[in-house]
Amino acid sequence: MIKIIQKSIIIYFLSFLTAYSTERKIGDVLQIGLPLTAISSTYYMKDMDGLKSFLKSYIVTAGTTHLLKIATHKRRPDGTDYLSFPSGHTSAAFTGASFVHFRYGFKYSIPLYFLASFTGYSRVESNKHYVEDVIAGAGLAILSSWYFTLPYSKKYSFHLNYNQNTKMIKLNFVKLF
Repeated sequence: MIKIIQKSIIIYFLSFLTAYSTERKIGDVLQIGLPLTAISSTYYMKDMDGLKSFLKSYIVTAGTTHLLKIATHKRRPDGTDYLSFPSGHTSAAFTGASFVHFRYGFKYSIPLYFLASFTGYSRVESNKHYVEDVIAGAGLAILSSWYFTLPYSKKYSFHLNYNQNTKMIKLNFVKLF
């Protein structure tokens, strides 16, 4: 799981440097990339219960977000439509980050929460959402993940190391026998 998260974060940042030049485009990538990272972590850990939990959380979050957009009919800051509340990009990104938090532990979700927060920032900065839209999307995703996700059993051990010289975070994964 840790190698998946490391590789995903590296891929995200490399794609930012090459193909994505604006904050909005980065947020577009992260709204898909963070849930995919969560799914990849369940695959890597051979955690079918975790996959089911993630899918329940994601479906409830996406469905509730969509229904709230229709029910609230709030106009976007840029005036393009009336689907501002809550932020779907932010709710999708936070679903991935919060699932990893509640399933595998907070320390593994820290970089994912940072990226999810950037997704929310990108939506406000690109004039697609108000701050309250982003907060609602994040809160909805976190509550859904909290409700549907149980902590993973301790068949595995994870270690988080920070190298000050290279400014890199290294996550090590060890299977316990």
